[in-house]
Amino acid sequence: MKRTPRQILSLCVVAFFGMAVSLVFVNQLGAQAPAAPAAAPAAPEPEAAPAEGEAAPKAQGTSFLDVVMGGNAVDKTVWFLLFATSAATVALIIDGALTIKMDKIMPQHLVVSVREALNNGDLGAALDACNASPGPFSNILSAGFNNVSEGFDVIMDSVSSAADMENEKLMQRVNYLNVCGAVGPMLGLLGTVTGMVSAFASLATASGAAKQTQLAISISTALYTTVVGLLISLPAILAFTFIKNNAARIILSMEGMTYDLIKVLRNAEVVEDEQQQ
Repeated sequence: MKRTPRQILSLCVVAFFGMAVSLVFVNQLGAQAPAAPAAAPAAPEPEAAPAEGEAAPKAQGTSFLDVVMGGNAVDKTVWFLLFATSAATVALIIDGALTIKMDKIMPQHLVVSVREALNNGDLGAALDACNASPGPFSNILSAGFNNVSEGFDVIMDSVSSAADMENEKLMQRVNYLNVCGAVGPMLGLLGTVTGMVSAFASLATASGAAKQTQLAISISTALYTTVVGLLISLPAILAFTFIKNNAARIILSMEGMTYDLIKVLRNAEVVEDEQQQ
């Protein structure tokens, strides 16, 4: 189905809104994480005064944004792919919920118009009704009407082929959700591996306070990417299951209605044979 610019803009806005909500949720998880138990207090040691002209080091936080922006190029690439997958998942869920509906795929007014035209023996009016309401259902009916002169068996074969093609088109759109549900955890696992590699690398290269900061950011990246990947996968798989079942139900209803409408063409074949004789 074609999308108007307003519908495309609405899908993009809602997708980025959903991604922002996910980021806030993950950030709240990090903020509510309990701090590690403090060790036994040691005797205070006098701190060396900073040298003249040297600024005191600032403590770096480890919030969600610090983790995203504080990683290396590979970590940032993983985060970008996770955010892109999250936006695609939200957009596909909204698209599936809005377009894979009974009244969108098989409009009731089209069923009524085609039934009235066929009962009156006006095949041209039935074709005009299909052309006026383009969509999967009208494509299936048009495939049968365009082969009415070839006989009823050819009509049934044409309808079956067109139904299989429209079914494949619908399921291709739904299957993208399944892809997002599988890619999300894989990207999370990739972020976990790269985060642990960075964590061990920081132990060998950094020293002092910089080592602790880099180690905390690397480990946080490893854990956050796993959480985000699962947050993408769970809604995607659930939505894929519901939308796929809904699409299968609509397709079965559409095929049954198609066969019910074109069964009157069997008599048209007999009348045509009698006229030719």
